[in-house]
Amino acid sequence: MSLEFLVASAIAVLTSAGIWLTLRGRTFQVVLGLAMLSYAINVFLFAMGRLVIDKPPIWGKDVTEYADPLPQALVLTAIVIAFGMTALVVVLALRTFLETGTDQVDGLADVTADDDAA
Repeated sequence: MSLEFLVASAIAVLTSAGIWLTLRGRTFQVVLGLAMLSYAINVFLFAMGRLVIDKPPIWGKDVTEYADPLPQALVLTAIVIAFGMTALVVVLALRTFLETGTDQVDGLADVTADDDAA
């Protein structure tokens, strides 16, 4: 089994879990789904950079092969942006919960079987 298959499988699992959690009805699950999607995107960007081991990140006249620093810079920037967005979404979800009393995405309370029987 090749390393490319393992990385592609990890990206697929993170993406599918992120989409599934994002489509759930509770805000915490949506936040986790968005975080997993951002992790999948980061791994994808990092894997697409054709990483080279033990090569300098700067091209020079005497260098025949070099590492591309752009994927690392993109992933680092994406991590910082994802952290800020996650913090914002958590605060918005907490504020919504405090105002509505439920953590449903649509803001409506859960209707359970016990409520129907009463």
